[in-house]
Amino acid sequence: MPPTLLAIGAHYDDCVFGVPGLLVKAARRGYRVVLLTLIGDYSNFAPAVGREAALRAGSVELCAAHGAELRFLDFKSQHFQVTAETKGAVARAVLDVRPDVALALWPHDRHADHGPAARLSEIALRHAGTLLGALDYRPPRRLYAYDNGPRHTIGFEPDVYVDVAAEWAEARAWLESLMALAYGAGSAAAGGAVALKTTLAAYRGAACGVAYAEGLRALGAYPQEILDGAGAG
Repeated sequence: MPPTLLAIGAHYDDCVFGVPGLLVKAARRGYRVVLLTLIGDYSNFAPAVGREAALRAGSVELCAAHGAELRFLDFKSQHFQVTAETKGAVARAVLDVRPDVALALWPHDRHADHGPAARLSEIALRHAGTLLGALDYRPPRRLYAYDNGPRHTIGFEPDVYVDVAAEWAEARAWLESLMALAYGAGSAAAGGAVALKTTLAAYRGAACGVAYAEGLRALGAYPQEILDGAGAG
């Protein structure tokens, strides 16, 4: 079985804005890539009112086109918190996926949905077995937080950088298509999101010496191999 990468967000666009290059890279390397979106009820999301099903279906199709599976829970924006019920719902989804590597939102955020989503994600990823009595569950071997951009995320300083220069054209196209689906092609909101992410990816790239990069924060202490083996023998 191929290894599984699970990325969890609050909204339909969180993962595709936060780490599209990493998602593309994982899919190209043969990973099973799964996106879990906690909010599946978009009846109070103004751009999607009257076409909530189309937003969900289109998001699923776009993910599939880029090698990822998208799943929704049934939460509603501004209507969920960290409770026993919501922990159980996210844990059941995590237990079904059983990721080897997982990504969750950074918890310090101005958007009121992002903080609870981040906490629920980390609880479920670490403790799904305990929550659901699944004693064979093993948490992901690597767990990272990702940011959602300077207008939302607070105090995020990456300690891991992923070079996504080779994946950037596809990653940008994915985000652009998703924003057009939500807000309409050519809209200011869609164009602004793509421009913001491009600026952020270029900034992260400059921080580590590549054209485009995405930054992560490790939610554990993981050993890194820093020697390439050139001196062996």
